[in-house]
Amino acid sequence: MTGFGEIAISVFLVIGGSFGLIGSYGLLKLRDPMQRLHAPTKATTIGVGSVLIASALDTLLVTGHATWQEILVSVFLFITAPLSALYLAKAHIMKTVDRSTLPPTATAAPWAELRRAPKD
Repeated sequence: MTGFGEIAISVFLVIGGSFGLIGSYGLLKLRDPMQRLHAPTKATTIGVGSVLIASALDTLLVTGHATWQEILVSVFLFITAPLSALYLAKAHIMKTVDRSTLPPTATAAPWAELRRAPKD
């Protein structure tokens, strides 16, 4: 393994660990649940993504060929982290926010209404 490869792997591991530490600190210290939601989603996407890049680089430099597992895990994380944050935020809004204080939606439907088929 080359010195440049080891430095690159180390940089990605430090970035991943830093984001994990900052994300967990933000999860503990932020007051509002909506603020608290932001910290772990960034830690997941950037922190774990950096660790996966370091793992892929290590495998590439040691064995000489890349593996596809790190790429699949990265794609899965980048797709699911924003979606899970969206659904958690929506559940928080539905549970805690008074609908009469929300601004108008500019449509005929009210906020977060699930349109169901009429019962026969």
